[in-house]
This record gives sequence, C-alpha cells and structure tokens, in this order.
Amino acid sequence: MWMSELPAFIPFFIGAVVALLTRGHLRSFLMLAIIVLSGLQLWMLPEAGVRVELGFLEYQLVPYRVDALSRIFGYVFHIAAFVSVLYSLHVRDTIQHVSGLLYAGSAIGAVFAGDLLTLFIFWELLAVTSTFLIWAQRTERAYQAGIRYLIIQVLSGVILLAGVLIHVSRTGSLAFDFIGIGTVDGWLILIAFGIKAAFPFMHTWLTDAYPEATVTGTVFLSAFTTKTAIYMLARSYPGTELLIYVGATMACFPIFFAVIQNDLRRVLSYSLINQLGFMVCGIGIGTALAVNGAVSHAFVHIIYKSLLFMSMGAVLHMTGKIKATDLGGLYKTMPKTAILCIIGAASISAFPLFSGFVAKSMIMVAALKEGHDWIWLILLLASAGVLKHAGIQIPYFAFFAHDSGIRTTEPPKNMLIAMTIAAVLCLAIGIYPTMLYQLLPFKTDFNPYDVSHVLAQTQLLFFAVLAFVLLNLKGLYPPEVRATNIDVEWLYRRMLPRILRSGFSWIRRTDEALRGVAMSKVNNLFDYFSQLHYPGGKMSRMRPTGHMVMWVAVLLAVYMWLLLSFAN
Repeated sequence: MWMSELPAFIPFFIGAVVALLTRGHLRSFLMLAIIVLSGLQLWMLPEAGVRVELGFLEYQLVPYRVDALSRIFGYVFHIAAFVSVLYSLHVRDTIQHVSGLLYAGSAIGAVFAGDLLTLFIFWELLAVTSTFLIWAQRTERAYQAGIRYLIIQVLSGVILLAGVLIHVSRTGSLAFDFIGIGTVDGWLILIAFGIKAAFPFMHTWLTDAYPEATVTGTVFLSAFTTKTAIYMLARSYPGTELLIYVGATMACFPIFFAVIQNDLRRVLSYSLINQLGFMVCGIGIGTALAVNGAVSHAFVHIIYKSLLFMSMGAVLHMTGKIKATDLGGLYKTMPKTAILCIIGAASISAFPLFSGFVAKSMIMVAALKEGHDWIWLILLLASAGVLKHAGIQIPYFAFFAHDSGIRTTEPPKNMLIAMTIAAVLCLAIGIYPTMLYQLLPFKTDFNPYDVSHVLAQTQLLFFAVLAFVLLNLKGLYPPEVRATNIDVEWLYRRMLPRILRSGFSWIRRTDEALRGVAMSKVNNLFDYFSQLHYPGGKMSRMRPTGHMVMWVAVLLAVYMWLLLSFAN
C-alpha cells in the first residue's frame, strides 16, 4: 500500500543522486531503470487515483494527488524523461544528467501537487533546475541567455506566490482546483502560469534560451516547462473565454517569425509556441471535447516536438552547424535521421495516420461546435503555417535543398534509438488513437478519421505544400539569410535600457543644476551675513567664531518661528 502513496517525483530525485555518485554504463542503466520503475508504479495505481493529505499549521496540504487529468501528464512526462535521458547517454556530463532528472522530477511533482504551496515549491524548482541545462553549454551566449531565462522564471514564481497569498487570505484554503479570473489572485496566478506557457509578449524567454541550451538539454526543455503550465491552465482555468483569444494569437504570430528564422532550433522554438496556442485555445473553450483535445495535443506534442529537437540536435552534434544557410544535402550521409525527422514533421503538420492529426482535430471540431467559427478559421490558417515552417522548412533545409558539401555519419546509437522510440509512438498513436483516448480525463467517442475531417485536412496540407513549391520556384519564398530578427524582447533588452539611461541622465543633470542654484543662493546669503558695515564705510569679514554664532542665531530664529506656527 505504501508504494501506491510514494510520490512519483521521488524516484527522479533518487535518480539524480545516483547520477551524481555513479559513472559510465552503471549510471546509464540505473537512470533508465529508475524511470521505468517509476512509470510502472504510476501505471499500477488504482483507477480511482491516490490522494495523500497532511496538516500544516491550520491548513490541509495535498502534496500528492493522482486523478485522470494529472495521471496522463504523469505518463507522458515519464516517456519524455526516458527518451531524453536515453538521448543524452553519450554525453558524459554529470551536470546535464543530474539537472535533467531533477527538472523532470520537478515537473512531475508540480502536476501531482494538490495544493498551492506544494505547487509553488516545484514551480521554483522547475526554474532553477532547467537553467543548468542552458548553462551546461558553457558559452558566453548560453550564460547570458540562462541569466535572462532564470530572471523571468523566478519572476513567474514571485507573481505566483503573491497570488497564492492573496488567495489563501481570501478563501482560507490552499486547495489547487478551479480558480478563474474573477479576483485579483486569480489574475495573478493566471499571469504566473501564462509566463511559463509563453503567452504573447511573455514568450521571448523561450526563443531566447532554448536554442542556446545543449543538444540534449533542449530536448528536456521542450517537454516539461510549457506543458506543466498547460496542465495548470487545464486544472484551474478551463472555460475561461479570454484564453480562446490568447490561444488563437499564440497559434498565429510565431509563424511569421519562424518563416524568416535561419537557426533551425529557433524555428522549432517558435513552432513550439504555435502549438501551445492550440492547447490554450482548447482550454479556453472548456468543453469536455475541447479539454480532451488540449490534453491529447499536449501529450502528442511532447513526443513529436522532442523528436524534431532530437533530429536537429543530432545534426548539430554531428556537423557543429544548425543554420539553414550552412546545411543541406545531409540525407546522403544521415538517411535514418532524415526519415525520423520527416516522421516528426508529418506529425506536427497533422497528416492523417500521424499523432498530430488525432489530437488537433478534436480542438478544431470543439471550436466549430461551440460557435467559434472565426477561431476555427484562424486555427485552420495556423495549421497551414505549421506545415510550412516545421513540416517542410525543418527537414527540407537540413537534409535536402542545396548540397552544403558536408559529409558526416549518423549520430550515436543511443540518439538514434531515442528518436526511433519517439517516431514509433507518433505512428502508433496516429494509427490507433484509442490508446491515447482511453487515458483522457473525459470519456469520448470522438472519431478523428471521419471522412470530412480527413478530406479537409488533406486538402489543406496539399494546398500548403503547393504554395511552398510555387513560392520557392518563383523565388518569392523568404530567403534563408544570416540576420538578427527583432522580437518583443527588444522592448526590454534594448529600448527599456535606453529609456532608463536617458531618464537617469536627465535626473542627474537636473539634480546637478538644482544643487548648483541652491548652493549659489546659500553662498550669496552667507556672503551677505558674513560682512558688516562699520562707520567710515569699511566692510569687515567676520571671523570663524562669528560665522558659527551667526548661523546658530539664524537656526534658533527658524526653530522659534516653527514652534509659534504650530502653536497657533
């Protein structure tokens, strides 16, 4: 019985200690074995779930709660952790192994938290542990990006703490369930979740930091932080109409940035935000079908996005290059990686028989059923954009396009095996979606392979591919060039510092001018009192003792005047 109440994050923390104390093949075996055993323990829990409670002061804490919603995120986080660790085994870097396991354990601890205090603790652990996956790159750019990443992540925690404190004082409870936006604490907690979910204007930490992380660290990062935030929104804000429009915006604006990006890992980072938009939109619609769609989309997205990041990581690992302008023709020497990448690209593009199709279609249908026709149209256009920047741009410019002349080999076997596992899951879920639908928080009889769904999606994909081909042949497609693309981070990394520097400079000049005028007046007054007119017209300067006596008399007069004023 005690095994069923063992919190699922504990094995990951134990695994981190094991990774710290062991080396070589023993470390590799133990890390993978611990993740597998933890996953089996979660799978064997009773269907009704588990709830562990304990008292803290006058509050009731629930540090471990397993129900239908948290369980499915627990499953996919275990899959992501296993694949990510397997992918990283060729790297003999203790920092990456330890921080990766702690990071995954923190995400699992957060989704199984049943109270806001426990959630806050794991929320902050997510920020700290993930930062080391960026710093592990050991470059100046990675260090600077990691600092900016940590500041924003900690800011999210501070806002969350403020919201929790107000919520507790208002309700007298730490329970973590539906919150909504009807109160100040509800807004603060939503903002905290929104930062980690990469809401518009809060997203630049992701596109700034993820491309600077290590090859293996980016795979971890793509799986946990943002999906943990999606779980939080699904738990506490389902049916919040505002999220529909936030999600639609997220689904659209990254497309324009991804199209002009040269760094392929940055393209995937913008694509990640685009996919989050579908999930946020589904949560905002809030029906059982829409929430199921958001949750299932989060599940499959973790897998196929990991596959895409792993394939680009393999390219970077083997060639040392990740710019589209530097790559091309790699299918000749990396054919297995190319095929696996294409499977990931087909999944994110929602081709029928691939995992993205069986999840995204639920959100689209839910939008139509609830009368959100314009939102459906926006998501439809965003789907076409996904095919362009992730389904075509990533495999095309990395493995095909022009021949860069680079000749290398396939990546290490552990990397290929990890990518193969992810690819098999993409196909298995796409071909047999019932295996995913059975895990969803609400019962569903949704059939993604309805003729209308298949035809509509196939036509959309066909015309999107046709548009790409025509634009490319006509030379109208945005060229891959070396450039720095400006995002909203320019506001706080460039414009805001300039405004602050100008403001402080003006304050300093004004302060110096005012002090100069004041000192001039004081000196004039001092000169006036320091000279006495004697008979004969001679002016005689007072001695220092006279100065002191004069100023004492002046201060005494001012003091007496103030006393008389207050007395009256």
